[in-house]
Amino acid sequence: MFLRKQFTGLNRLWLLALGGLLVTGPAAARDIKVAVTSKPIHSLVAAVMGDTGTPVLIVEGSASPHTFSLRPSSAQALYTADIVFRVSEALEPFTRKLAQSLPEKARLVDLAAAPDVKHWPPRSGATFAPHAEGTNVADGDSQHEDGQHEDRQHGDATEPANHHGANFDPHVWLDPVNAKAMVREIGKVLAAADPEHVAQYAAQAASVVAKLDALDRELESVLRPVQGRPFVVFHDAMQYFERRYGLNGAGSVTVSPEVQPSAKRLSEVRRRIQDLGAVCIFGEPFFQPRLLAAVTEGTAARAASLDPEGATLDPGADLYFTLMRHLAGSLATCLSGS
Repeated sequence: MFLRKQFTGLNRLWLLALGGLLVTGPAAARDIKVAVTSKPIHSLVAAVMGDTGTPVLIVEGSASPHTFSLRPSSAQALYTADIVFRVSEALEPFTRKLAQSLPEKARLVDLAAAPDVKHWPPRSGATFAPHAEGTNVADGDSQHEDGQHEDRQHGDATEPANHHGANFDPHVWLDPVNAKAMVREIGKVLAAADPEHVAQYAAQAASVVAKLDALDRELESVLRPVQGRPFVVFHDAMQYFERRYGLNGAGSVTVSPEVQPSAKRLSEVRRRIQDLGAVCIFGEPFFQPRLLAAVTEGTAARAASLDPEGATLDPGADLYFTLMRHLAGSLATCLSGS
């Protein structure tokens, strides 16, 4: 009797396990696995996904996508994903080999190449740190002697060229209009991979686009009083933000936050700050304070910080909006002298 009861109990356990397999097996719906490279676009993807799933962030903490190296845990998240969203190879060079090495089932999505995302070429000139040879300025986009573009102001009829090659500034998310184009693309890609949630992705994407429109109006109002006041940045990451809101980014100290500027370069920038009457110079969260002090020494420029990649922010659906408000607030505060 005891053995019969035990056997019956085992049968019941087996049937329950089989039932679980039938519910969760290949024929049943499953959550898609999504990986995202950097914080700003992870925020947009998370907002569009809503409660359908949680995207994995690859470049975590204060790491920079410019210099990030894949760890085993990060590599596993990438190679088990159904979709990998990145900005571009230019911003995230660690993704260069992904297109060749990802499993066939995975889709690698370059959001910088999404329809209607506008690109600007890297800036160069007397006040902007020189880029590598071969970087071209788009036809018709003439530059002043100080490296500023004539059609920089928000509201100009002139539109930038849509470049899908390597010769563009990859910080495309810093214009909310570009962010809207990326959100629409994110919604389409997710819907194609997960047809059961098409309506939800469409609704979430539309909601995020509406929030971006409101954010754009808010930032324009905050920054209108400081339009035209010259400032210098250490890392030339702010071009899209400047162009959108009519700001006067007059130069940069270095091409990348990881590149240590030479003493000669610091002296050149210090002279140009004085010549241009730059009101502020902006570092980034993890720059050494002595570099800011070296550049502002003997000038009237104030020093402050910008965080265009969200290095100091916690990841999540709200990060993009927090990041953009922080940028606007830092610029407005320093440039107004308040």
